[in-house]
Amino acid sequence: MTEAIVWLDLRVEDDPHPRRFDSPETLRAYLTRIERLTPDAVTRLLEQGEIGPPAARRVYRLQPLQP
Repeated sequence: MTEAIVWLDLRVEDDPHPRRFDSPETLRAYLTRIERLTPDAVTRLLEQGEIGPPAARRVYRLQPLQP
């Protein structure tokens, strides 16, 4: 039996369109390579659901997609 994917929506500052990820691992790769967040900032975002200055240059909000 396959597991259901828990989609994660990432909102960056005032952008009305979320970026959607299929796992915390793909989100982590995006945040470190594209958004250039530090590993500590990524961990904090995954644990708390939100991060902003001074830990990150912009405000990031994370929430699971509601079915």
